[in-house]
Amino acid sequence: MEVRAVEITGSHVGDAPVLPDLLGQIPADQEIGSVTADGAYDTRKCHDAIADRGAQAVIPPRKNAKPWKTVTAGAVARNEALRASKYLGRALWRRWSGYHRRSRVETKMHCVKLLGQRLMARDFDG
Repeated sequence: MEVRAVEITGSHVGDAPVLPDLLGQIPADQEIGSVTADGAYDTRKCHDAIADRGAQAVIPPRKNAKPWKTVTAGAVARNEALRASKYLGRALWRRWSGYHRRSRVETKMHCVKLLGQRLMARDFDG
């Protein structure tokens, strides 16, 4: 697992809308194997952005998820994840898909956030 893009935003910005910009930080000639994210990223825009880069989305479908109309590659991949999680159960799907490794990244991000609470700047650009 490798962190290849970072976007720092204020608390008023949600996570999922930033994902396409994060993927845009990675040059088009560099391959992206997979993108692992939590259920907040289970949106059409996120799945489509990941599929457009030829990567595998490792995003758990929401608990009340319903299949999407398969008009895009992102929707097809998401519906496959939904089918697999219903067939295997959520816990087994997380192991099978590699989603459980995400906790390592979350731990590191927690450390960065702790450091960030101690840093000060007069304005956001600083």
